[in-house]
Amino acid sequence: QLVESGGGLVQAGGSLTLSCGASGRTLSLFTTGWFRQAPGKEREFVSAINRSGDRIYYADSVKGRFTMSRDNGKVTVYLQMNSVKPEDTAVYYCAAQLGNSYFDYRRYNTWGQGTQVTVSS
Repeated sequence: QLVESGGGLVQAGGSLTLSCGASGRTLSLFTTGWFRQAPGKEREFVSAINRSGDRIYYADSVKGRFTMSRDNGKVTVYLQMNSVKPEDTAVYYCAAQLGNSYFDYRRYNTWGQGTQVTVSS
């Protein structure tokens, strides 16, 4: 079970940080990803970190604006969102898997409940 937090309402150009934890359990055993889903759209990849934490991947739409990280205790992952745009508005989900299929949401088998991010123009 994963739990996200940190969503909310932010103005365009602003910043927001999302957090995701697994009730204190280590995330270093899992590939962990962030996905988002806007109303009427398919869930889309945002970012992912591999198990060792030395590779982080980003969607082109967020590259240079969002930063994914994992704390040294390896129990929390973060998504720092800078220079947000109205098109970033979506429910953001944290997800985990034992494999290495970073970009396909269907390969992730553990999900959080999601946190709403709304960017006003």
